[in-house]
Amino acid sequence: MAVKVTLLNYTPNPEQTVAMAAKLCYSPSGIEDIRDGLTEEKTASFIEMLADLGHASPTEHVSFTFGIEGISRACSHQLVRHRIASYSQQSQRYVDGTKFDFVTPPEIAKNEKALAAFNRVIEQQTEAYREIRDALAAGYIRGLTGDSNDDDAAVMERFKAEKPKQFSAFVKKANEDARFILPNASTTKIVCTFNARSLQNFFAHRCCNRAQWEIREVAEQMLLLCLEVAPHLFKNCGPSCLFGPCPEGAMSCGKAKEVRAKYRRGE
Repeated sequence: MAVKVTLLNYTPNPEQTVAMAAKLCYSPSGIEDIRDGLTEEKTASFIEMLADLGHASPTEHVSFTFGIEGISRACSHQLVRHRIASYSQQSQRYVDGTKFDFVTPPEIAKNEKALAAFNRVIEQQTEAYREIRDALAAGYIRGLTGDSNDDDAAVMERFKAEKPKQFSAFVKKANEDARFILPNASTTKIVCTFNARSLQNFFAHRCCNRAQWEIREVAEQMLLLCLEVAPHLFKNCGPSCLFGPCPEGAMSCGKAKEVRAKYRRGE
């Protein structure tokens, strides 16, 4: 499954909201007339002024909520390190681990030997997860009912028919420990909300060529969606090398010219 980012919601009139906050800071306007005169051109002017001054706090008044799917747990672990944001993630405790897909890194996908080893381990993991979950769930049921049947599947099927709600609770309890075997390749879904200032920081780090390929794809999709609804607010967003030297030092990708061309910023 490919990475897919959806812009679920955002502050209405985000650029005007930021401009109102800026106007309050730099003019004698009162709250009752703070919207007056905020044409599209004037709004863009306020936003450009904030960027020139490095005054970022007004951009914190608008937020953007994204739905992200088709990413691995390896990617989501990086995403949630951006702390000035809110997250709701699909649970490996309540969702059956045998139903997850797995992300195959492109470098593995194009290497026949590596791909064979990767797929072999994924298949082994899926079967091991099922065995662990069923063994644990059947054990919980036997502890309650005294069922002496050696067949875990038979024990579970009988109890499920008799007490479906309690059966579901036992399976979720089993998932709680069986999930320890799930790999970083397991797919996940997540809803996240950032304010615009936090997003600008996120794009600076994660649109960079040095970012891991998967979260870079997430960041690029998020930026394109933001540009559709707030083009002035995000026009200067992207990796840090767009308007200055690369901050990666000796670890730089050495492709600042290509990166600037990609983001259509020029030299």
